[in-house]
Amino acid sequence: MNTLKNFAFGMCLCGTFGLGLTLLGSCTSSGGKTETVMSDSVDAEQGNAVVEAIMSRRSIRKYKDQPVEREKLETIVNCGINAPSGMNRQPWQVRVVDNADYINGITEVFKKANPKAAEEPGFKNMFRNAPAVIFIASPKDGSGQLDCGLLGENMVLAAQSLGLGTCCLGGPIAFMTGNQEAASYLERLQLPEDYVLLYAIAVGYPDESPTAKPRDAEKVKFVE
Repeated sequence: MNTLKNFAFGMCLCGTFGLGLTLLGSCTSSGGKTETVMSDSVDAEQGNAVVEAIMSRRSIRKYKDQPVEREKLETIVNCGINAPSGMNRQPWQVRVVDNADYINGITEVFKKANPKAAEEPGFKNMFRNAPAVIFIASPKDGSGQLDCGLLGENMVLAAQSLGLGTCCLGGPIAFMTGNQEAASYLERLQLPEDYVLLYAIAVGYPDESPTAKPRDAEKVKFVE
């Protein structure tokens, strides 16, 4: 269980899942260390929609007050469940919530337990103010976490291609699974008894344009 919690909190770093796809780009040297810098205007492989989606995707923490069309959410989750999984076991459960009453309700529980968080400027809900949230669960025995990572990566890239922003969240999941007053909201997700929430993906129309952060290309080596 500790391993599962550590994994979920790692997701709260809100980056994509490190599948090695962010290594495309131009390299610069800083202090003797080579870094790969993601360019907002992807010069390499220009015109390749998949590469452009990967290289332009950013974690979004500010969203417009605009609902996400159900059709787009359906496309996102369909792309997710078409991710590869070991022996095609598909060890995931996915729940999509775009119900404002649900999001606002669990947020009130969160605010009660974390009053200072609600004092942050612009705070609206515990999911970075996103109007939609995708919850992802995996088996309690710890299996399926890699597969759920692949599932989520498909989703965030699909969202990017549809003009939507995303942010992977672990903190809200830790709260929902650890706070007794949040139990009713957890029950409403109707997860199988042998599954547990792993992480969530905030989805919405971005209200910010973060710049790319450098990537360390020295961590990748071709073996001859």
